[in-house]
Amino acid sequence: MRFTKMHGLGNCYVYVDCFAERVPNPPALAQLVSDRNTGVGSDGLILICPSRVADARMEMYNMDGSRGQMCGNGIRCVGKYVYDHGLSKANPLRIETDAGVLSLDLTIEAEKVSQLRANLGEPRLRPGDLPVLLKPSEMIGHPIELLGQEAYLTCVSMGNPHAVVHGLPLALLGPRELEAEGRRLETHAMFPERTNVHFAEVNGPGEVSMVTWERGSGATAACGTGASAVCVAGVLTKRNDRRVTVHLPGGDLLIEWPEADNHVYMTGPAVEIFSGDWPAVPA
Repeated sequence: MRFTKMHGLGNCYVYVDCFAERVPNPPALAQLVSDRNTGVGSDGLILICPSRVADARMEMYNMDGSRGQMCGNGIRCVGKYVYDHGLSKANPLRIETDAGVLSLDLTIEAEKVSQLRANLGEPRLRPGDLPVLLKPSEMIGHPIELLGQEAYLTCVSMGNPHAVVHGLPLALLGPRELEAEGRRLETHAMFPERTNVHFAEVNGPGEVSMVTWERGSGATAACGTGASAVCVAGVLTKRNDRRVTVHLPGGDLLIEWPEADNHVYMTGPAVEIFSGDWPAVPA
């Protein structure tokens, strides 16, 4: 089976072109290829499939084999692959996801995609959208205690679930603390289907830093839908503007949430690393 490894700000996945390949057991394959010692090494597996309603369909699996609805860095890489490999030369591109059909505006340099601006649609702010076992009045700025300090939790769905934490200085979150607190929130009983967790520190009205613990994958260098959720949470809690540069461990994303259409827009790069052949596809 032919595969391609790609990344968006260090958030890397193994991509399989299912216009040409067949993957009978994606959850098992995701676990095999993601292993950083015996596999390719990645945050998960993304299949690029034919679609009846868009230029291509994205099917995403986390490192542990669980299905993910959406991935912001992943959809940018899918857009780059679809254009660069000639599956479609449309611009904008339309990609079908489990969160709906999303549109990507492409920046082309030397006949290759360098940047993509993704329209991620409207954020979803009801408890059932994640789901989360909170009252509607508790969705924004809900007080919680982490590392002995009071912090504030805001829940946002960007087609996938996000828990954004404000009030905890990022300097307190070393690798051990990120894993402990990230895993505790990811698997907390209030999130019956688990959640992605993001710790955000506002540097100014137009600038935010964050670190991420992703559902099913752990600590990652970047999360595009998470950065979008951080922007939304910051606006709702009056911490940042509707246009922000989000600093992630892997690099920066520009996130915009204009009042005019209530859609969230994410702009960032996508990079193809290498391609290869996986020897055996699990049945």
